[in-house]
Amino acid sequence: MKIAVPIWEDKVSPVFDTAAKLLIIEMRDQNQIGRTEALLGELEISRRCFIISNLNVDVLICGAVSRTFAERLAAAGINIISGISGAVEEIVAAYFGGTLNQSKYAMPGCRQK
Repeated sequence: MKIAVPIWEDKVSPVFDTAAKLLIIEMRDQNQIGRTEALLGELEISRRCFIISNLNVDVLICGAVSRTFAERLAAAGINIISGISGAVEEIVAAYFGGTLNQSKYAMPGCRQK
């Protein structure tokens, strides 16, 4: 399983559509087996989708994301958890701990689903 989180400094990037860097965490049997970063720079949405799909990402945890981008990623079979804010390590731990739905991880102005 691969989890992707757009990063800005040590936080979840607030807008996925313009995020320059993506952290990819590979998990096997609840254990982290690898981490890599993918640079997205200023690529357009279709190119970003192509790269993310080729990275075999299963889950994307992000802040705000445009409807167009979300629809394309979902069509590629990627589960999107949007409206998330906070320090990357805390967000990843919350995801695996099953507590990511807590309001403290909600991006200001976003309602949790």
